[in-house]
Amino acid sequence: MGIGAMHAAASGMKALDTKLNVVANNLANINTVGFKRSRVNFEDLFYQVRREPGVMNANDEPSPHGILVGLGVLVSGTQLNFATGSIDPTNRKLDLAIDGEGFFQVRTFSNGDEVTAYTRAGNFVRNANGNLVLANSEGSLLEPPITIPEDTPEDSIAVGRDGRVSIIPPGGGSQRTEVGQLELARFVNPEGLKSIGKNLFVETDASGTPIQASPQEDGVGGIIQGHLEGSNVEPVRELVDLIFTQRGFELNSQSIQSADEGLRVVANLRR
Repeated sequence: MGIGAMHAAASGMKALDTKLNVVANNLANINTVGFKRSRVNFEDLFYQVRREPGVMNANDEPSPHGILVGLGVLVSGTQLNFATGSIDPTNRKLDLAIDGEGFFQVRTFSNGDEVTAYTRAGNFVRNANGNLVLANSEGSLLEPPITIPEDTPEDSIAVGRDGRVSIIPPGGGSQRTEVGQLELARFVNPEGLKSIGKNLFVETDASGTPIQASPQEDGVGGIIQGHLEGSNVEPVRELVDLIFTQRGFELNSQSIQSADEGLRVVANLRR
């Protein structure tokens, strides 16, 4: 029984260590634009039957079934939470937030291949060619591309709730010129998306294929210019979760120590 208890407690410590890492990552990204918190899902391991001598059934006869003994816990996976974060004003013309469902689409590299990735972060900038790119470490290009002439003042850039991007060309008076149309993507099961870092996600079999549409069409939200969606991490909730996880880790550690002491007593008695 001592060895089984040690195995179960050790599996608990390993699972809770994973949860500690996930909670710490959530807290570390509390100020990351468009970040989505994760949670850890657990599942119990199978039970085994131990046939102990002297175990009797209801008729005071030796039990053929013995005692059911659990073997611990296992991390079944981590699950993304796509609840919307707070929409905060920035008054910057190229900061965009999605009011409702949907993701911005960008081009990026994953495992050496160029792929389309999806993000709720809308902190865009113009690159050297005037293309709108995500302000991450690699400058992921918005898809479909939208180009704004480099001599266009940022104050003259307007993005409507329907995703239409227009500018007032230098010397053009008050006449606006449309330069592009934002397209968003939504998924039947966004929690099935796979995170690849840099605020980006890629589709999987679990997420399904993207449903592309212009903002405010086919179930996707509208665009709010001059705003950004913040992280959906709740500090108090994460700190409480962190405390409970640490306590659970300590209790499993104490279980291992108790089981080890029990095995030493048994070994001494057998001498």
